[in-house]
Amino acid sequence: MSSNKTLSILTPPASEHRFMTDPDKAVACLEELYSNATRFLVEAFNRVVSGEKTSARYRAFYPEIRFSTSRYDQIDSRLSFGHVSEPGSYASTVTRPDLFRHYLRQQIALLMQNHGVPVSIGPSMTPIPLHFAMAGRGDVSLPENGDLALSLRDLFDVPDLATTNDDIVNGERAQNDDGSRPLALFTAQRIDYSLARLAHYTATEPEHFQNHILFTNYQFYVDEFEAFARDQLRDPDSGYTAFVAPGNCELTDPDGEIPALPRLPQMPTYHLKRPHGAGITLVNIGVGPSNAKTATDHIAVLRPHAWLMVGHCAGLRNSQALGDFVLAHAYLREDNVLDADLPVWVPIPALAEIQIALQDAVAQVTQLEGYALKQIMRTGTVATIDNRNWELRDQSGPVQRLSQSRAIALDMESATIAANGFRFRVPYGTLLCVSDKPLHGELKLPGMASSFYKTQVSRHLQIGIRAMELLREMPLEKIHSRKLRSFNETAFL
Repeated sequence: MSSNKTLSILTPPASEHRFMTDPDKAVACLEELYSNATRFLVEAFNRVVSGEKTSARYRAFYPEIRFSTSRYDQIDSRLSFGHVSEPGSYASTVTRPDLFRHYLRQQIALLMQNHGVPVSIGPSMTPIPLHFAMAGRGDVSLPENGDLALSLRDLFDVPDLATTNDDIVNGERAQNDDGSRPLALFTAQRIDYSLARLAHYTATEPEHFQNHILFTNYQFYVDEFEAFARDQLRDPDSGYTAFVAPGNCELTDPDGEIPALPRLPQMPTYHLKRPHGAGITLVNIGVGPSNAKTATDHIAVLRPHAWLMVGHCAGLRNSQALGDFVLAHAYLREDNVLDADLPVWVPIPALAEIQIALQDAVAQVTQLEGYALKQIMRTGTVATIDNRNWELRDQSGPVQRLSQSRAIALDMESATIAANGFRFRVPYGTLLCVSDKPLHGELKLPGMASSFYKTQVSRHLQIGIRAMELLREMPLEKIHSRKLRSFNETAFL
């Protein structure tokens, strides 16, 4: 007869939960716990790879924040985050507190300020997968050929997709396994999963992402963004400190060279950095709602202050000209990639602060105001569709629906980005530039661009950047509209 021997489990030295009344000390404690846990796993992995024999499993745990209140506290009703709505116990696991230091300090401080009680910091019961503990570390020993003569899951915890999901943000999970309620929208495992995906899809590390995200679907905007970034680096008063290109190439010299990569990532991403993440990130998501969902699914865990779509679209009105701008006030969703997470009957409201910033940015860059602005910009519904060749379908199908919706423009990304912004509680907006008018015989063909169109395209990115600068000047609590929050929201943004 054979018997199965259960391996003993080795863990870092035990650490008790500690009550904290100082948000800086609370974050420092989170960093210490996470550092000790990941160092334990990495050191164990290095020993195993070096040939050490073991009859044990190695396990370390994410740190967590716990918070309890027994009162219905009177909170400023204008605030959309930073508090809980009713008495109870709340908890969330934390990863990469070094990366989220500023965010965590802000959220913990608001919780203490609004409820007047401490938070408890300590290890959770959720193991850290080895793959995530090793991410971005330079002290990992790997075999020269990359092959391992052992099964990692026999000795270490590995990522478990069964527990890595969007149940909290989708409103499908109100309690943690221990009966507490979530403090944050994402668990540590979900964040780690997205951090790894971000590095893969964008070829830049999560540390470089800024709080203001621009999405585009056209390479021209990348060229314009790089030129703008170099100009800002030449200006000592701009406040921008560095420009990062795919491959994590970080320039502080405005005339520095960006090495060419053997191949570009799926979504090339560029970062114009300021202290505390106050700069601007540009993501070229390419064409299609699938890419738009993928990018926003992962960037959302970084808790950006806002994201905007600045790309090309098809104009649907004969009164529009190539190069006209479209400011989306509503969205017709036929992208079909978010239906399981956010049903199409859910309205995606326009956010006043974002809309005003975009309109003011258009006026400032074009120097047109009021009624004169209508010469180059329309507001209305933007339709997003998942069929690039929708024009070839029977005209009684999509064209009739577009007419009934009163849509003024169509693309393949904007509604997806807005809907995921709504789902993830990230302020969103859309300003598009008309690049063709297929219903009126002006197809996107070589040589058709007018001088007006070329001028407007070069202005378009400047408008997106200016809108982000205007939003950066607003207090965070003003940008984050209560329209994005549900009945029983998490305290953390």
